[in-house]
Amino acid sequence: MTDLYPAADDRELLRRAAAAHTAAVRESEAFLRRLPEVPDPADLAEYANLLTREEQTRSDRQAAADAAGLAIASLEAE
Repeated sequence: MTDLYPAADDRELLRRAAAAHTAAVRESEAFLRRLPEVPDPADLAEYANLLTREEQTRSDRQAAADAAGLAIASLEAE
């Protein structure tokens, strides 16, 4: 029997991870555009949550890139 929904390959998983990271960064940008001149504690908490999401999606994207064979030793200049 043929699987109607084949498993996504590593490249598709990487594309999805990249899209999730892009969405997280856009949410952070939208937040910063509406941020009041004097942030209150709720703003700080929201920003912390947005940064956490950005970092998690970046990490997920990197793991997907590694799995797809796009591992890079370092981006640092020597």
